[in-house]
Amino acid sequence: MDKMNRGVITALSSIGIAQALKILSHKRMTGEWDIGQLATTGGMPSSHSAGVAALATYIAANKGSRHTETALATIFGVIVMYDAQGIRRHTGEIAQLVNELEDKFAILSGEFPSLDYVAKEKDLKEILGHQPLEVLGGALLGSALGFLSAKFENRGM
Repeated sequence: MDKMNRGVITALSSIGIAQALKILSHKRMTGEWDIGQLATTGGMPSSHSAGVAALATYIAANKGSRHTETALATIFGVIVMYDAQGIRRHTGEIAQLVNELEDKFAILSGEFPSLDYVAKEKDLKEILGHQPLEVLGGALLGSALGFLSAKFENRGM
């Protein structure tokens, strides 16, 4: 397998491993097993962070820290991680407030029949982003997996 394919496989594997670890993280937090965590956004660890950190670390380990590909992967990774813990997390918090507001409006409309209110079929998705610790957890996981992948490749495995 050539280096480009190994980098893609490393990043995608890191994303998959991070998603699988969300099942264990959810079990630890709630006491319940939930296979649905494989397809969720948010949670510990961040699979977005794991994927981009794995790719950047893999490239850095193979090309060196001064290579343009390392710079591109690192900047791309920083943007993804910033977005995951910033904009996407805040969007989820706003969705939570909108859902709560709609619940209160539904109660209010029951008390005032003249209000013309039609409830949404389902709530907005609230868990969209990550807490900073979840991003850090994903970045550490991805970095470790990227480094290991590069070392195994360089040994001819």
